[in-house]
Amino acid sequence: MTRIFAYLAEAFASLWRNKARSLLTMLGMIIGTSSIITVFGLSKAATSGIESTLTSFGTIPISVNVDGSQNYPDRAQFLPGDAQRLADALGDEVYEVQPNWSRNWPVSYGTKKNYYSVSTVGKYQDDTLTMSSGRKIGPEDVDTAARVVDLSQSVADKFFPNGDAVGKELTMNGGRYTVIGVYAPIKSPLVTSLGGSDFIAIPYSTFARTTSDPPDGLNIYPVKGVNFDTIEKQILDTLHHIHGPQAQYQVFDGAGFLKGFDKTLNIVGTGLAAIGTVALLVAGIGIMNIMLVTVTERTREIGLRKSIGASRADIMLQFLMESVVLAVLGGGTGMCLGLLVTIGGASMLSKYLGDLLIPYLLVVTIALSFSIAVGMIFGLYPAYRAATKDPIEALRS
Repeated sequence: MTRIFAYLAEAFASLWRNKARSLLTMLGMIIGTSSIITVFGLSKAATSGIESTLTSFGTIPISVNVDGSQNYPDRAQFLPGDAQRLADALGDEVYEVQPNWSRNWPVSYGTKKNYYSVSTVGKYQDDTLTMSSGRKIGPEDVDTAARVVDLSQSVADKFFPNGDAVGKELTMNGGRYTVIGVYAPIKSPLVTSLGGSDFIAIPYSTFARTTSDPPDGLNIYPVKGVNFDTIEKQILDTLHHIHGPQAQYQVFDGAGFLKGFDKTLNIVGTGLAAIGTVALLVAGIGIMNIMLVTVTERTREIGLRKSIGASRADIMLQFLMESVVLAVLGGGTGMCLGLLVTIGGASMLSKYLGDLLIPYLLVVTIALSFSIAVGMIFGLYPAYRAATKDPIEALRS
């Protein structure tokens, strides 16, 4: 162990004697490592932010919609009882089949009036959204088609600036509805930019009583572990049995989309990080080149060491240690620079994606592992050249 520390001290001394050359050699490692850290860190952080936002709304359902490209789409329109028939056909494979509607309704309270997006919810809700006051729409509200609503915080603030929304009655599309809950603000600019922060939720059974329009679509919440291809066939078979084989539908796997999206982001991040490894490869070649020059410059020193008893392993370890130190110094500097850029980039992205999670431990592990590997791989040949030199020839040089 003492010998290793001695070689380590010699490596630092040698690099310090050639400061400019060492710094230029490390520059490639700094650029390569920082670029890999930045791309990898930001891609992981962005993925975590998007996943956290989407999963906050609970299980992403399988959605079924009428294919508008067919010749007679009206013949395939959903009937009021389709959701229950599908639920009966799918049995224990699903938690619930919900018909869904979404409309812009006139909403008023006293003299205040505006149009808002009103959407339906069902019995099955496993989201992590919290309520600032009141409660969420529950199964009993759906079963009784209760005239109750949940408001987003922004809608509640517009109608009830004093914060006393729960228990009040709103007039929506000509009917009176009681406010039973207000959602806490959703801390995700991504959701706000995509769908807005103003929304109102009512039971789908209540909505069904107010309209003769067919459902916009069906949301199916499968039990965990159910194969999508199998359930898709059952869905289509049931709908074809009800509406005829000519009816065409589009079945979209929400959970599969999220997995595919995550996979795509990982592939893109890995691909960009792989481009950064080219810089590391160039840096490794630079280290090998400089170490070969160093071996040539110190040929007489190698001869002297061998003449007083240094073995091949001692000489090889000495030069290999110097190569690793050079790589680790460059990689460590690049890691710090990459982390700073990653933190700054994540701070900017958080304005759009909400809270982001940066995998610091994984990033540091990758940076150090790559640096040590580059130092050892590209320093191995110069160290071998130094260790195999003939001591007599070395002393004559």
